[in-house]
Amino acid sequence: MRVFNIATLVLVIVGAVNWGLMGLFQFDLVATLFGGPQAALSRIVYVLVGLAGLYQVVPLLGAVSGRAENPQLATDTRH
Repeated sequence: MRVFNIATLVLVIVGAVNWGLMGLFQFDLVATLFGGPQAALSRIVYVLVGLAGLYQVVPLLGAVSGRAENPQLATDTRH
């Protein structure tokens, strides 16, 4: 589960960097790398970033409530 948390966190960071570049320079890094904003691969990356952001709400709530063993990674090995 820790690998999944880290992978989704990386995707969230990619999304944050992309939004930062969009806000500062009107430059869409994902679209540039994957063939434009309407390209299938770009849209897949956008969807994965969005789903990763939604998934990261779960560890965030665990960290805020104090249930997570490591709040920085929000990885709780107890079930």
